[in-house]
Amino acid sequence: IVTIAICAFFSNLSIGQLTLLDAKDYALKHHFDIVNADLEYNKAIHKKREYLSAGMPEAYISGGFNQFLNLPVQVIDASFFNPQSPEGQVIAFRAGTEFNSSASLNVNQLLFDGSYFVGLEASKLLIELQSIQKNRSREEVLFGVIEAYHIASVATENNLFADSILQLTLQVEEKQKGFLELGLMTQEEFDQIHYAVLRTMNNKENAELQLQNAMALLKYSMNCPLDSTFSLSTSIDELSLSALSPSLGTVNDNSTLKLLENQIKLSACDIKNNKAGFLPSLSAYFQQGYNAYRTTFDFFSNKPWYSQTSWGVQMTVPVFSSGKGKSTLKQAQIKFMQDENTLKTTENGLKLQEIQFKNELKTAQRQKDLQDQNIILTEKIYKNAIMKQKAGKISNTEVTQKLNQLIMTQAEYTATLINVFKSKIKLDKLYNKLYIK
Repeated sequence: IVTIAICAFFSNLSIGQLTLLDAKDYALKHHFDIVNADLEYNKAIHKKREYLSAGMPEAYISGGFNQFLNLPVQVIDASFFNPQSPEGQVIAFRAGTEFNSSASLNVNQLLFDGSYFVGLEASKLLIELQSIQKNRSREEVLFGVIEAYHIASVATENNLFADSILQLTLQVEEKQKGFLELGLMTQEEFDQIHYAVLRTMNNKENAELQLQNAMALLKYSMNCPLDSTFSLSTSIDELSLSALSPSLGTVNDNSTLKLLENQIKLSACDIKNNKAGFLPSLSAYFQQGYNAYRTTFDFFSNKPWYSQTSWGVQMTVPVFSSGKGKSTLKQAQIKFMQDENTLKTTENGLKLQEIQFKNELKTAQRQKDLQDQNIILTEKIYKNAIMKQKAGKISNTEVTQKLNQLIMTQAEYTATLINVFKSKIKLDKLYNKLYIK
């Protein structure tokens, strides 16, 4: 079924292209972390139903059979039958029947227990907790997918750039071969150009390997088959435009705060539960039983079964526990205060992260603007160097130097672009805004 779904998904992609939104949607449907989070949520729902049923009537039927291989012996004082019997004389006899059987219907009902009502409240909070955890799992998966998509997009762009530089350098080498054959340049000068070709070829091979690794990482983060093939259709320009858009939200939207707020509610329930331990509990029961006594194994014959019916209530009142209950209650109260302090500390920490992430994004965007100009400038310088070399104004060594400068600038540009994307999604994750169509 999963394989069919995967094939259907990719067949719906136009010409095998994958947008960032497609990647996020696919991961949300197929990633095992999200599937497991959904299962945990469903388990919490059934856990609540289980606890709810503890306060409902409970009925069960029980039955038993036993055979006395030796009937128990009982004794009574002989004077009970004969007052003239010597003192201390007893009469022994076997009482009962060899075969006995019983069956009963038992019904139990909890009437009052303070812990039960607290447990119902806690079970609702447990469902809420799993819902928050499910959203956190979505966040982690989406963060990994978006980051991997960004890296793969940058790697794709870098691979295209490396290929264009390689083709340009190969064209220069091809023309220089003619000059070498005509004796218009030395072998050493030609070797400089060939060195540049080898450098660009190595750069191209590295770019291809980086692209393969980036695509494999993207497929893994989506939980997509690693042998599937597709291309990325969300361009670098679109991703850059998205990175420049403001991140709307506050730290109050962060799922960590919601998780800690839920933990405080659970700690409050723990306090209530410990207080409920000082209250009495009350339950009731009803029993309808039947017993049969036989000298032979004939329970299915038309012989009597003797019935007995009873009902009752049972109350348990805590009286004394040597201070155990109070100590447990005090621990729960301390835990509640600790959770409140943790919430305040975490909230301040998230506000600090907000400041840091915003500044990181601003710094990365400024660096990207600078690198945008640098990459244009160094590419222009390299192409001008080639033109000057053709005119004999500069040597091949200088052309190689300009090429090295271009390759270094491209590497810096790539790193800066990734920093911009990562800074943006870190801020989006802080605001719980990773899934935006």
